[in-house]
Order: sequence, then structure tokens, then C-alpha cells
Amino acid sequence: MPTVRFTDNIQRHVECPTRVVGGARVRDALDAYFSANPRARGYVLDERGRLREHMAIFVNGGQLRDRAGLTDPVEDEGIIDVIQALSGGES
Repeated sequence: MPTVRFTDNIQRHVECPTRVVGGARVRDALDAYFSANPRARGYVLDERGRLREHMAIFVNGGQLRDRAGLTDPVEDEGIIDVIQALSGGES
């Protein structure tokens, strides 16, 4: 079953420990994760269930392709990393 992990900078805002969950697609795995942690859902997904603009997801090190539907497949032993996209600095 896939493992869902969140970076430390997200965990400063909402508690979201690493968990092993069921699901063949990113959406399924996140739904399983968020069923036990609904507060994290609102931080990661918008009201339509889409990935918020300031968030990014990587599956086995590759960037998520379907940000709207979250339909990217995830292997049984896959790793889903949820990170907060950082921006800023001087130009």
C-alpha cells in the first residue's frame, strides 16, 4: 500500500504524520489519508477537491501530472510526497 508523507514545513501548520494507506491512484490514497485526518484535507485541497496552487505532490520522485483530478497511478509500495511550493527571493 502507498505511503503518504508531508514535509516539515506543512506539519508546522497542520499535524499530518506519515501513513500507509490504500489506493491505486493519488486521489484514492489521499482520500484514505484524509478520512483519518480531515483537517489536513483543507490545507492541501481546495473546496472542489483540487490541489491548492501552493501545494505540490510527487509520486516516487516524479511530479504529479493531474493536479485537478489527482488520477496519477501509484504503485502498491509507492511514495506520495506532499510539499508546500515555496517562492520568493530577490529577482
